[in-house]
Amino acid sequence: MYKFVFLINPISGGGQGKEIYKFLPEIMASMNYKDDQWKAEFTVHEGMEKQITDALENTETLIAVGGDGTVSSVLSVLVSSEYAKTVKIGLIPLGTGNDLARVLNLYKPYVDKGLLFLVRRLLQSKARPFDIWKVNGKIAFANYFSGGIDARIAHDFNRDRSQGAFNSNSVIANRIHYVDRFFADRNYTLKQGKIRFIDAENVEHSQDVSGHRTVIVGNIPSFAGGSQPFYKSDMADGLLEVVCVPNMFMFLAAIAIGSVPLLGNFVKKFFLVSKKAKSLTLDFAEDEFLQLDGEDLTGKLGNQVKIDYACKVKILSLGS
Repeated sequence: MYKFVFLINPISGGGQGKEIYKFLPEIMASMNYKDDQWKAEFTVHEGMEKQITDALENTETLIAVGGDGTVSSVLSVLVSSEYAKTVKIGLIPLGTGNDLARVLNLYKPYVDKGLLFLVRRLLQSKARPFDIWKVNGKIAFANYFSGGIDARIAHDFNRDRSQGAFNSNSVIANRIHYVDRFFADRNYTLKQGKIRFIDAENVEHSQDVSGHRTVIVGNIPSFAGGSQPFYKSDMADGLLEVVCVPNMFMFLAAIAIGSVPLLGNFVKKFFLVSKKAKSLTLDFAEDEFLQLDGEDLTGKLGNQVKIDYACKVKILSLGS
């Protein structure tokens, strides 16, 4: 049984995963961990589910090294296994958005002080409870789900990246291309949509969101690379935050103003009003643009999306 297993996405962050793999032996030795107390391996596209399952069976703490998609893959396997209550999950952020790492206070230390500092702090940190949800009964949902303009931007970004339209090995190039996609897709609205949800008092609500810019459902405060559109979000209260964005002004407010002290809270409390939900169902057009934790799910979920509570897991955090 290992104390730590690192699953490293070798292409995240422009290939930074390969550099981390190279330096981990030196870092772990400096912390007096013996070779038989930890293991590191690269993730593989084919057979990744088994790779994660094997890691969960053989470690006390599984650390995902990559972006939101990497940790989402780990959590999807975790919640369907017997290890959700026993194995702790950690994250070293290498992606473009890194929303989960931001709210766990892992992203800034890594950017400001480097890998050695983050790994030392992470391996000594405490785990906190963290809600996990399931989409249509099978896909783990940790960060956020959305349908609309932001999902359209993510879809087009991923398409352009797969076609080699820009240098995807550069984090800066990724961010610039996101901005380009925003201006290209700025007129997009939901084709049709309806949301039904059960609130904290078990009261059912519904709303027609046809023609809205987007519907954002959040489990964490951060969305789309550090935006904060949710008011008083809690990652372990068994409730989701739901924000229906009717127009471009409100969409820009959600993206640009939500994280501004005082002003952001005022906008979120009185204009971008978050609805708290214990479960919800969203009905969209069959070909609506959808994303989950930053991953494009357009055309993969059908025209109805159901989100229900799954369980709590233990996730490493550097505190508030």
